[in-house]
Amino acid sequence: MIEKILPATVASAEAFADPPDALLFPEEEAVIRRAVDKRRREFTTARVCARRALEDLGLPPTPILPGERGAPQWPYGVVGSMTHCDGYRAAAVAWGTQVHTIGIDAEPHAPLPGGVLDTIALAGELRRLEELRRTAPTLHWDRLLFSAKECVYKAWFPVTRRWLGFEEADLVLRRDGTFAARLLATGATIPAGGPLTGFTGRWVIADGLVVTVIASVAPPHPPFG
Repeated sequence: MIEKILPATVASAEAFADPPDALLFPEEEAVIRRAVDKRRREFTTARVCARRALEDLGLPPTPILPGERGAPQWPYGVVGSMTHCDGYRAAAVAWGTQVHTIGIDAEPHAPLPGGVLDTIALAGELRRLEELRRTAPTLHWDRLLFSAKECVYKAWFPVTRRWLGFEEADLVLRRDGTFAARLLATGATIPAGGPLTGFTGRWVIADGLVVTVIASVAPPHPPFG
């Protein structure tokens, strides 16, 4: 599913169930040794997916350890992202010479719990969600917004090493399967040295899931509105 919305330069792998024979490297086992079963299965299968994706880049299996704020520590020269939710795990990787950063997120296609939307959404986003609900009422646009914001953070953090709050990204969701994020945080730059002002991404809803991806740094003035 996720490969349909990623560019060809990005390698990905996904799983809809946890393989019972999946193994971790000793370093990974040390990270997860006290975790409950659910967390262990998420952690393990996400790394199985990551190693399958890295293999597509021609790289050997390697431990993928969580670093600062839990961000995966990828092999030198690689950028990537992982995600998991009930019934789904995925990873996406690429060479940093081809893609500046990657963010992926998956969520169940269901309404957000009560009170969450008001916590994560800006006033303009709430207005736009109302318009989207009128034109496509069967889609859970609130959940899609949440997933896209998570995706933005996952793309932002490896580039900046800075926290980004939900209120610091103003998102426009589009019915054509794309979205744009205007960053309200200032002072960040892309690896090439220009200002980091936004991202563009894609989304898909299928099999009871919402999946969002960002696979490149947007131009200095991303399409918005």
